[in-house]
Amino acid sequence: MQQFVELGLNSEILKAIEEMGFEKPTLIQEKTIPFLLESSDDIIALAQTGTGKTAAFGLPIIQQIDVTRCDAQALILCPTRELCLQITRDFTNFSKFLKKINVVALYGGADITKQMDALKRCPHIIIATPGRALDLIERGRLKIENIGWLVLDEADEMLSMGFKDDLDAILRNTPKEKQTLLFSATMPKEIVSIAERYMHNPFEISAGKKNIGAENIAHHFYLINPKDRYLVIKRIADLHPDIYGIVFCRTRNETKEVADKLMADGYNADALHGDLSQGQRDVVMNRFRSKHLQMLVATDVAARGLDVNDLSHVINYNLPEDPEIYIHRSGRTGRAGKSGTSITIITPREKNRLGDIEKKIGKKFEQKKVPTGKDICEKQFFNFIDKVMTVNVDESQIEQYLPEIYEKLKDFDREELIKHFVSVEFNHFLSYYKDAEELNVRFDKPDRKSKRDRHLSYSRFFLNLGKKENISKRDVIFLINDSMPDKSIDIGDIEILNNFSFFEIDSNYEKDILKAFKNLKYQGKKVNIELAKLKK
Repeated sequence: MQQFVELGLNSEILKAIEEMGFEKPTLIQEKTIPFLLESSDDIIALAQTGTGKTAAFGLPIIQQIDVTRCDAQALILCPTRELCLQITRDFTNFSKFLKKINVVALYGGADITKQMDALKRCPHIIIATPGRALDLIERGRLKIENIGWLVLDEADEMLSMGFKDDLDAILRNTPKEKQTLLFSATMPKEIVSIAERYMHNPFEISAGKKNIGAENIAHHFYLINPKDRYLVIKRIADLHPDIYGIVFCRTRNETKEVADKLMADGYNADALHGDLSQGQRDVVMNRFRSKHLQMLVATDVAARGLDVNDLSHVINYNLPEDPEIYIHRSGRTGRAGKSGTSITIITPREKNRLGDIEKKIGKKFEQKKVPTGKDICEKQFFNFIDKVMTVNVDESQIEQYLPEIYEKLKDFDREELIKHFVSVEFNHFLSYYKDAEELNVRFDKPDRKSKRDRHLSYSRFFLNLGKKENISKRDVIFLINDSMPDKSIDIGDIEILNNFSFFEIDSNYEKDILKAFKNLKYQGKKVNIELAKLKK
């Protein structure tokens, strides 16, 4: 592996990144930095989150900025406010020892007048979310007609968040004579379409295979009944006392419910969802980053932009419908060269869908047995004993109390003292798991007539939207969840055809879904649904 000094970076940048703790370039940095310093060709760079993409495009751009010019020379677009601020901090640190390079961050949820004032002060590099960038372009405040670099960071995330029209409008305002850099973890067809429309013979750089999971992530699944999802989460947390992870839920209501249960049961957890104000969101995210929270329960949208490198676990409370969502979720652990575990809780109905994800990530899922009460108590016992053995003893602080402690404990022999000592810590575990039930479900391969969960009854619906309206399975799930935000509904098979589609949901919500969809529109078209016969 090359050293940073071999990549062509100047001494001021090398000094800055050394101060930041950079040692050796990552694979994407090693491939991208020399290319951007030597070539003006467009690139498509495929890399998972946590692989050092910001430095890969940021360092060579900073090195080539002309500080004598008083206009924007680079525009970096990214999906979220948090990522926008993170990239801005990185760029500021990268350029610490250079002549003043003015980096301006533009994002929603902040005072736009202050951002307009910042644009008057000769910005060299603009880092922005698409919505706010387009707003300022249309107001005539953001001038991008002279940029030399356009970076689309986490392009697949921007598209999945609905920024396609904004990106199209922004790209139309950029000059033809620019270098476009597209960074993405996956390559869905929408990314290919952008590349074909706006890029010129892009050179492809890859730090991994297209749409594939990271090598240092273990993929596990637990097979259970739907009603036991929370109990499984609880047992996973108890089996891993030092867990530091994210639990992904499908809806904001489910997120609140799971987080509330974890907190009520004494776990160091909190929720991150769309109902939080920006101030509340910042508090939760800062507590999680600083490890004052061990478990963060979040929706996919709410977790975007959360940049944490040392997660031990990612837990999927439900199996995501789209394999690419799974790739993004699992990619939040196993970052910066560390190992991680991605856990998925599934029902028998969902087991056959694991194959689609396995093809995408190039790895097999390993089925794990839900830990028993005995497994958990044993793990907690020895974890506690290990901590006792390695704790730092400050005799100067406790010496004054020792005589009285010795006096109180003098009637206990060694064995009795150990038993009392352990019981104080573990009586609640022993009591809770004394008669703990078996949560594992045996998987019997369903017959060809039905793959549905035998514990649920499903209703099938006709939907007047299909491939012609560019609707996907993910879009159908979003329609269901957004129309019924106060419900956590089990969704069955989804079938997308050219002119229409079919979907299944838990029959208990049949009337609710018919009512919720009554006045719904999708991309301006009135949505109609009707009950349909179940597939035989």
